[in-house]
Amino acid sequence: MPRKTITRRTFMQTLGSSAAVLSLPLAQCSKNDKRLPNIILILADDMGYGDLSCLNRDSKIPTPNMDRIAGEGVIFTDAHSGSAVCTPTRYGLLTGQYCWRTELKKGVLWGYDPLLIDVNRITLASLLKQNGYVTAGIGKWHLGLGAEKPVDYSKPLRPGPNELGFDYYFGIPASLDMEPYLYFENDHVVGLPIEETGGGNRDSDGYWLSGQIMPGFRHIDVLPTLTQKATAFLDDHAASKPGAPFFLYLPLSAPHDPWVPAPEFAGKSKAGRYGDFVAQVDGTVGQLLQTLERLEMAENTLIIVTSDNGADVRFLDPAFGHKGNFKFRGQKSDIWDGGHRIPFIARWPKHIKPGSVCANLLCLTDMLATVAAIVGVEMPANAGEDSFNQLPALLDRAPITPVREAVVHHSSEGMFAIRKGNWKLIAGRGSGGWTDRGKQSDPPGQLYDMSADINERQNLYENYPDIVKELTALLDQYIREGRSR
Repeated sequence: MPRKTITRRTFMQTLGSSAAVLSLPLAQCSKNDKRLPNIILILADDMGYGDLSCLNRDSKIPTPNMDRIAGEGVIFTDAHSGSAVCTPTRYGLLTGQYCWRTELKKGVLWGYDPLLIDVNRITLASLLKQNGYVTAGIGKWHLGLGAEKPVDYSKPLRPGPNELGFDYYFGIPASLDMEPYLYFENDHVVGLPIEETGGGNRDSDGYWLSGQIMPGFRHIDVLPTLTQKATAFLDDHAASKPGAPFFLYLPLSAPHDPWVPAPEFAGKSKAGRYGDFVAQVDGTVGQLLQTLERLEMAENTLIIVTSDNGADVRFLDPAFGHKGNFKFRGQKSDIWDGGHRIPFIARWPKHIKPGSVCANLLCLTDMLATVAAIVGVEMPANAGEDSFNQLPALLDRAPITPVREAVVHHSSEGMFAIRKGNWKLIAGRGSGGWTDRGKQSDPPGQLYDMSADINERQNLYENYPDIVKELTALLDQYIREGRSR
């Protein structure tokens, strides 16, 4: 894809006024630095493309730390989660395989479900561990624990993150609004869920489902606890294993419901409690950056910030005027781009040119192949079936032809879409999620030219039958062959 240099101001003006796709030159990898980089992957929960002020000049939320990463690194403007909801995206991120290839064909796991990932499958953590990395995960897991359903939290939680390559894991089992409400560390709980909570209220202290809870567990404490654990890991690593590369997977609990910003973030945004919670996520990113600088680790650390799906804006007061999913149609759960087009920013000093923008089509399943390229190993044929190496795009070595032929999208209710070039084919009516079920009088599918209609409003399904046939065949091929690469 051709690239041209523009200013960041021009880029923001373009995003605000049209659907043009732009790309900036990236830096070449330094030939004098052969050290393996530390890798930090921060996965926000339900944070939309339009929440970041570096991506949306009209955002009502201050995000100076994420803006700093974008300014000192690269923005990918066409990045997508593997699903429009969280469990399947997390599965794809760690394994490089679309989750719909497993038994989970729609929806998400619950807090008492067993482990979804096959322990024999290569993951980001196991690949890096095998190549000399210290691996840690801190945050929302939401991929199941143990082998039995329901999970017995009084017993060792195996198989779990430790069997998938994590030397250390601390976090919560599922979403912040799902029982059981507790922390677990490696294969055991910090405290048993022996008490009951009646659930929260959307109008006051945030919303969560009633259920079992660990004594002393408070939803408002979770994000600060994860932040403290993450910075402590960096301190401990610097003290105990200086010079050894590390991988820190940090799947945050926010800004997913319940919106429970800490008191010091109250009123920080102009988008209510949701906006304040996003501002607190940005504060967590800032604490990580400060810790890296204090420990003199920043120069050799690749840090990525992204999200598991689009923002859930169902309960966001429209009076705020904040568009969490920017100009994209739909929201979390939907097959339209608002459900899965996500922020993706990365910084790697001396490797990624500051202030860069890249329009390459990217999916979070690509992280496995990209990390494999960083450490210089080839993946076996039975791993990362839907993962493409995006390192050339990060380092301005992208070929003229796209890295990906196409990407498959998947909604909360299991609706498929496939995007190839400017064309996006949706295999059904409506949003495939919570927004709109469509009408029987609608065409049986949807086809959009994303270069001219980024809002997905002009359905061209009946206008271009040859393109519908081509993309349907490609989607069927990907499903039938069990891989897309």
